Amino acid sequence: MLRALFALFACAILMACSPSPATGPVVLAASSMTEALTAAADEWAARGHARPVLSFAASSALARQLQEGAPADLFVSADEEWMDVLQQGGHIREESRRVIAGNALVLIAAADTADAADTGAVDLRDPVALSNALGGAGRLAMADPLAVPAGRYGRAALMAMNLWDGVAKRIAPAQNVRAALALVERGAAPLGITYATDAAASDRVRIVARFPESSHPPIRYPVAIPTLSRDGDAAAFLDFLTRAEGQAILRAHGFTAPR
Repeated sequence: MLRALFALFACAILMACSPSPATGPVVLAASSMTEALTAAADEWAARGHARPVLSFAASSALARQLQEGAPADLFVSADEEWMDVLQQGGHIREESRRVIAGNALVLIAAADTADAADTGAVDLRDPVALSNALGGAGRLAMADPLAVPAGRYGRAALMAMNLWDGVAKRIAPAQNVRAALALVERGAAPLGITYATDAAASDRVRIVARFPESSHPPIRYPVAIPTLSRDGDAAAFLDFLTRAEGQAILRAHGFTAPR
């Protein structure tokens, strides 16, 4: 009996003293990076590292969290502007900043609508084509055009193509690009503007038009280590994302090379 009690006591001590499972760097990333960064984190963990802890939302929301002192070890933005804001405020380590990917902007519709095989169903060169495609009461889903990168790119593209005035009052603003995607997926909006990678990640939407690269600022994904980061593995994971292995994962999910 005494030996049994001693064994239980020793076991309890060992469990109390055992280190908790290691956690990797906390990564705050634009929602459009969900599948790609999840795959990258899985590969990083498969190589023997602690798996990064991923949190996805609009770049604007994440940047504001960092401004308020939220703990994080990497920030992946969907545009340069929010990273500039953080850099100017001293919230990131400037020397760590780099661009890891690019993207394209597309117009989407639900996959079960007519002409599902037609990727050019809406002629963006025609000033009335977009309004006609929306129908009488339909709205255009897009991320918040005043704050969220995908929305700002979309607004810039619509303005450059002289389409903004015709749809400005018919916008259904969403918290982020994935929320805009969801509106189209469930039929709440007949059309939406997303990144090409978001459209590729869903089998419930189809691309009906592609915005010319010249119609909006280049879509870039800058990454940096926040000033308050305390995870030594953050720099190594960032290096992984910029090397051939990490870049291959991003390319496999539809992201373009940095430019």
